[in-house]
Amino acid sequence: MNSVLFPLGPLETNCYLVHDNSRAFIIDVGGDPAEVIAYLREHNLSLTHILCTHLHFDHTLGVQALAGATGATAYASDKDRFLLEESSYGAPQAGKTAFVNLDPGSFPLLSATCAVLSTPGHTPGGLSFHFPEFRTVFVGDSLFYRSIGRTDFSGGDFPTLTSSIRSRLFTLPDETVAYPGHGPHTSIGEEKRFNPYVGAAA
Repeated sequence: MNSVLFPLGPLETNCYLVHDNSRAFIIDVGGDPAEVIAYLREHNLSLTHILCTHLHFDHTLGVQALAGATGATAYASDKDRFLLEESSYGAPQAGKTAFVNLDPGSFPLLSATCAVLSTPGHTPGGLSFHFPEFRTVFVGDSLFYRSIGRTDFSGGDFPTLTSSIRSRLFTLPDETVAYPGHGPHTSIGEEKRFNPYVGAAA
């Protein structure tokens, strides 16, 4: 699989497009998806899934436009649905996008297995997407390079977040590359050793 990063929206949210030779899925569309749509058309890719790690505005602003342009279905946890009624920083939400509930578990995606992990704390319905075959996990705003997600927004909870990271993310193999919602990627092993909030020194 190939992965392409598009920083989108007012907070430059990391939007990840993952594809093989003909199909693609995308994780977190935080702004105008025009360049994503152009990439799909240029490479003749069919978008099958729009996966949302959580439903804060900076991860959903472009979902409606992308779903409308491609016919792809958007997935998120129902536990975050209340966030669609809230306004953050005066920004609009994801419009009338019909999100399909996604529960923890595994399902085939492209040529791989996507393991949906429940990682609440930043939001009640936070999800991470683990691809064991490719030693990657997309963690949204749960875990960052040397940091973790904020918990002072509606529904956030610090003990819940740190527990999610330790019990679900830090149990993945150390070599697993973690792709966050903002900033550079890192690895599970690096964060276990050096993250000041949940690492060995925490």
